[in-house]
Amino acid sequence: MSIAEERIDRLHQLAHDAAADRDHELAREYVRLARRVAERNRCGLPKTFRRFTCDDCDAYLIPGNNARVRTQAGGHVVVRCDCGATKRYPY
Repeated sequence: MSIAEERIDRLHQLAHDAAADRDHELAREYVRLARRVAERNRCGLPKTFRRFTCDDCDAYLIPGNNARVRTQAGGHVVVRCDCGATKRYPY
């Protein structure tokens, strides 16, 4: 694992902890920083990180807290952020 991937994993943990403590601005800053590290080092973000962050407002999503999670009959999970952004992925 490269240094950038280790840093992204650490920022993911910090964003999760900050969002759990309801410090959403700090969690947003960690998400932005992790995305910037991934872009500069041309490495992808982990799947768990992509699924629990909002692409529009950079919020770290916690289901039931600031995100609504539903399943559709077509085999998709729909995650809606408080900002109104929607993300779909198969299950």
